[in-house]
Amino acid sequence: MEYYNYLKSLHLIFVITWFAGLFYIVRLFVYQIEANEKPSPEKEILQKQFKIMTYRLWYIITWPSAVLASFFAFWMLFFTEIGNAWLQMPWMHVKLGFVFVLYLYHYKCHKIFKELQNDQVKYTTNFMRLWNEGATIILFAVVFLVILKNAVNWIYGVIGIVLFSVLIMLGFKFYKRIREKK
Repeated sequence: MEYYNYLKSLHLIFVITWFAGLFYIVRLFVYQIEANEKPSPEKEILQKQFKIMTYRLWYIITWPSAVLASFFAFWMLFFTEIGNAWLQMPWMHVKLGFVFVLYLYHYKCHKIFKELQNDQVKYTTNFMRLWNEGATIILFAVVFLVILKNAVNWIYGVIGIVLFSVLIMLGFKFYKRIREKK
């Protein structure tokens, strides 16, 4: 079981880099959409640079991190005694539900990435700023579940996440007003 802590460490490292990639890619989407509204030649120069940046971030950091985080999680859960025991616990079922939502979020980011790489702008910068908070909400949910290991009170956790989301949205609206005044 000594190797379990190595697996857990590697899993955590790749979860961190996966989330870093998800947070930054959506921020780059915002910049890429803003660049689309610039006049020529600034528009083309910025778009070219953001396409390179998002491509490298997505395929060199974010995707490999997602795959490796998943690989080490799978190894921990199915090939260690501790992981097998955790699979029987309700908090782990809830956590895996949030991880599934994270995979959906990642997939949607991939679709947006492909659209922007093909110069298809379907979303506003405001949508992207709100979309960026999705990963934050998932991160909070997963971290609290893993640390507290308590799914009995997961209803309170969901209520807390909803309230946290409301605070994020209020902060977003406040920030939007400040930006529009400038």
